[in-house]
Amino acid sequence: MHRKICIIILLSGLSLSIYPQGMRDSVFRVPPVTITATGLFSKEEAGMKETRIDSVIILEKINMSLSGILSGNSTVFIKDHGRGALATASMRGTAPSHTQVNWNGMNINSPMAGMVDFSLIPVYIIDELNIRHGTASLASRSGGLGGSISINNSADWSNRFSGRYMQGAGSYSSFDEFLQFNAGNRHIQSKTRLYHNYSKNDYTFLNRAIGTPDPLTGKVTNPVDTNDNAAYKKYGLLQEIYLRPGSRDFLSVRYWVQQAHRTIPRATSYEGPDNSNLNSQSDTDHRLIAGWKHFGENSKLEVNTGYSSKQLDYILKNVVHGMGTIPVIYSESRQWSFMNKASYTRDTGRGFSLKASIDAGLYGVNTMDTVKKTGYDRQRFELSSFISLHKQVAGRLNIKLMLRQDIIDNKYITPIPYLGFDLRILEDEKLIVKGNIAANYHQPSLNDLYWQPGGNPDLSPEKGYSYELGLDFRKEYGNHGLQAGLTLYRSDINNWILWIPGYKGYWEPRNIKRVLTRGAEISVALNGSSGSWSYRLSGTYAYTSSVNYGDKRIWGDESWGKQLVYIPLHSGNMMFKLSYMGFSLSWHHNSYSERYTTSGNDSSRRDWLYPYFMNDLKLGKEITAGKSRLSASLKVYNLFNESYRSVLYRPMPGRNYMLLLMVKF
Repeated sequence: MHRKICIIILLSGLSLSIYPQGMRDSVFRVPPVTITATGLFSKEEAGMKETRIDSVIILEKINMSLSGILSGNSTVFIKDHGRGALATASMRGTAPSHTQVNWNGMNINSPMAGMVDFSLIPVYIIDELNIRHGTASLASRSGGLGGSISINNSADWSNRFSGRYMQGAGSYSSFDEFLQFNAGNRHIQSKTRLYHNYSKNDYTFLNRAIGTPDPLTGKVTNPVDTNDNAAYKKYGLLQEIYLRPGSRDFLSVRYWVQQAHRTIPRATSYEGPDNSNLNSQSDTDHRLIAGWKHFGENSKLEVNTGYSSKQLDYILKNVVHGMGTIPVIYSESRQWSFMNKASYTRDTGRGFSLKASIDAGLYGVNTMDTVKKTGYDRQRFELSSFISLHKQVAGRLNIKLMLRQDIIDNKYITPIPYLGFDLRILEDEKLIVKGNIAANYHQPSLNDLYWQPGGNPDLSPEKGYSYELGLDFRKEYGNHGLQAGLTLYRSDINNWILWIPGYKGYWEPRNIKRVLTRGAEISVALNGSSGSWSYRLSGTYAYTSSVNYGDKRIWGDESWGKQLVYIPLHSGNMMFKLSYMGFSLSWHHNSYSERYTTSGNDSSRRDWLYPYFMNDLKLGKEITAGKSRLSASLKVYNLFNESYRSVLYRPMPGRNYMLLLMVKF
C-alpha cells in the first residue's frame, strides 16, 4: 500500500516539474454559465454529446437534490426509492454504476458499490452542471458506459463581498436552510456555503400492495397508510479558496463535508405489526481537492490532487416482544479514495491541438457486519494514461481521436479508442452533424468481487462498442433563440454484471453474455424576451431500449430478448418559465412509460409499475432594495396529486408544498 501511495505522489511531483509553453488565459477561460451553451463547433468536443444545465434551471431547483434537477431537465432516468431515500441514475439504459460522477475533476463514485446516491448531493453547492452522454465520458475516465456527470464550482474574480440566505418550509414538517458568503479581490476569493435539510417525511398514501377482499363481492379495499420511519436530515459545509498570484497561475482548494441520517420505512407489502423493525442509514462524507493551473501562450498545465472518504453505517433492528430491539444487521463500511491527475494541453496552430493526461488512484473499502461477522477489506490501484488529438479542416470539419490506457492492479487493460467528428452542413447556419464510434470498459466494483456473502472474484469486466450519430441546430431570431438536437445511439456490451438470486439462498453477481442498448434522444429549447416579458420553453424525450441477450441455457426464454428491469422505454420532460417585472411562473412536467421489475416483463403481475405523469408548479416574486434582492416563491409538487411509484413497494408523496424565502446581498 505504501509503495502505491509513493507512486501516486511521485507522478504528481513529476507533473509539477513540467514547464509548459505559453498560453493566454483567454484561450481556456471557462465562460460563465448562461442559457445559451458555448462550444457548438469546437474541435476539442468533436462527436461528443454534452448537455450543460444552465444557471436559470439550477436556481429554479436550488432547494432540491441533484436527482431532481437531472430527472426534470435531462434524459437521465432517476430511480427513486422514496422521497429523501436512495436515488440512482441510469443513462441510456445502463446500470447505476455505469454513470461516472465527477466533482471538480475528482471522481466520487463509491469504490464499494460503484455508484452515486444523487439524493445526497444538494443543488445548492453546484455552480456548473455538465452531462456527457455515452462514450463522451471517456474524456474524463473509463467506465461510463452510459455517460458521466460533472459538478463544478467556480470563482467570481469581480466579487468583493456578497452572499445569500434562504429559508424553506414545506409539507411533512420539511425545512431547508442555506447560507453563503463570498469575499475577496482580484487575487483571492473565498466562498463558504452552509446548508441543512430536515423532513419528518410522514406523508399518507393508498397502499395498493395489500388489501382486504369483501367476502360477498370480492372487491378489494386498499388501506390508507402513513410513510412512517422515513425521516431524513442532512447538513454540510462547502469551503472554497481561490488564489491568482499572477496572470498565468490559478490555485484552488475545495473542502466539502456532509453528514446525513435517514430512517428507512418498511416495504408497503409488509402486513405485520407496526414498528416491528427499525431500519436506518448514516452517511458521513469528506472530500478535499486542491488544484493548480498554469497558462502559457499556447498551452495549459493542470494538476489536481484529492482525497475522499465515506463512512456508511446501516442498522436493521427487529422489535421482539419482551426482549426489546434486537439487531439483525449492523454494517459499518469505510471507503476512501486518494486521486492525482496531471494534464497538459497545447494548441499548435493550423487547426490542430492535443491533450495528454495521467491519472493515478488508490481506493480502499473496509466493511464489517458485526452481527453476522461478515465483511471484507480490499484495495485497488488504478493508473490511466490518456491522449487526444483534435483537428479542424477548412472550418467545416472537426475530427477528434482519443486513446485511453488503464492499468488495474498491475494488469494492463486493452486500450480504449474513440473517433468522433463534427461536420458543419450549412456555412451560415449552425447546423451540425456529429457522430462517434468508440470502445468502453467497466471494472467490477469491490462489492461485486468481494461482498460477503455473494461476491464473485471471477467476474469479467464489462466491455463493448458504441456508435452514435446526431444533429445539432441553433439559431438566433432577434431577441429569441432556438436550440434543437437529435441523437441516435447503439451500444453492444458483453459480460454485463447483474446480481441475481443464487442457489445458496443469497444474491450473487454474474456476467450476462450480452446486453444491447439502442435509443434516441431529442432536446428542444426556445428562449427570448419582448419588452418586460421573458420566457423559456425546453423539453427532452428519450426512447431507451435496453435488452438482455444472455445465454438462453442459463437465463431461460422468459428473460431473453426482454427489456432490463426498471428501464422505461419512453421518458420525457418539459419546462416552461414566464417572467414579468420580477414576477415568475414556472411549470415542470415529467413522463415515464411502464417499467418492469421482473426479467420476464410480465405486466399481469402486481410488480409491474404503471406509467405516470408528474407536474410541478412554481410562483415567484423578486424585489430589489438597494444592493439587496429579496425573493419569495411557492412550489407545488405533484400538482394533480398523482399516485405513483418509482421503485416497487416504495410509494412517492401526493401533492405537497414548499415556501422559499431568499435574500441576496
